Amino acid sequence: MDTLTPFQRRQEKVKKLLPEKPYDTFLVSEPWNRAYLSGFWAEDMQLTESSGFLFVTEKAQVLATDFRYQEQAEKEAPDFQVVIYKENLANILPEIFASLGTRTLGFDNHHLTYERVMKIQEALQEWHPQGELLPGGELVEGLRMVKEPEEIQAIRNSLALTESVLETIVAEAEVGKTEKQLAWRIEQLMREAGAEAISFPPIVASGPGAAMPHAVVSDRQLGESETIIIDLGARLDHYCSDMTRTLILGEPDSKAREVYGIVREAQLRAMAAVRAGVASLEVDRVARDYIALAGYGDNFGHGLGHGIGLAVHEKPGFGKSSSVMLEEDMVVTIEPGIYLPGWGGVRLENMVRVTANGCEILNQNEFFYSF
Repeated sequence: MDTLTPFQRRQEKVKKLLPEKPYDTFLVSEPWNRAYLSGFWAEDMQLTESSGFLFVTEKAQVLATDFRYQEQAEKEAPDFQVVIYKENLANILPEIFASLGTRTLGFDNHHLTYERVMKIQEALQEWHPQGELLPGGELVEGLRMVKEPEEIQAIRNSLALTESVLETIVAEAEVGKTEKQLAWRIEQLMREAGAEAISFPPIVASGPGAAMPHAVVSDRQLGESETIIIDLGARLDHYCSDMTRTLILGEPDSKAREVYGIVREAQLRAMAAVRAGVASLEVDRVARDYIALAGYGDNFGHGLGHGIGLAVHEKPGFGKSSSVMLEEDMVVTIEPGIYLPGWGGVRLENMVRVTANGCEILNQNEFFYSF
């Protein structure tokens, strides 16, 4: 019987990968990677500030943090030796490297600033003149792509909360309300429903503003018969959700009917193409080719979707420039869109779990038009 905690299982996976790597110690700085491995949930305030760093070897694991997080770290990450630094991390690094016997250090090279990398390099060479700092690649992100049962349940719960909020928003939306009013209402309802936070600032983009995929909410009033893109997500038990629906108040015009129908069909075809063993690029191509055949290829400029979990955007990606072989229990979004400058846009987004023979659509909300 497996008596390991989820965090201990993940730690063991990393340790088993280390002999294959060109480094003997792996430094984890990216907040969600840190939490995924250790259970230490403190968040970084900004990129240049950190609540802690993990150091993992085949035989040891250290969590370095400062006084503010000592009690939390000791409580949440009992599998790690907690080391407290008084001024800054660089001062204590030589001591940590000496205790671990570090000669080569891999790190989250997509996350750390150049300045911090240089300080870590200096500290490593202070301990060992031939010490080498090496890009660690996306070691932990690779593990995070395939979700464990507990993670999938947390994602389901987060999505259910988000869908309950969307239902209220759709019921309350009316001509004359502003985008900001709806966006603020989304945040309010998320909190009242028990979300720890929103997983990203809600998008409410109406009329011509809906032609911008990541439009910033404004004081613009919602109009009749225009498309209104509503993109929202919650964070619950540390896990994110992300969904988009396009709302039309009143009777849609012929252009809205046409564009909406194309986007919905592209989404359905893409979801039907998802299954373990298929490249994400191929799924993206299914939706992209359909939209192009309908004459709107130049108006679908972003990737089809993305992985989601502890972060709202994580691997795998669905885009023209990146491809990952899909595996069972990956959780991804499928969100094709068409955006027409001066008119507006349509985007529809579902979350799906990859299965051996297809996918499970995690969304229960069926708010789609059938024109």
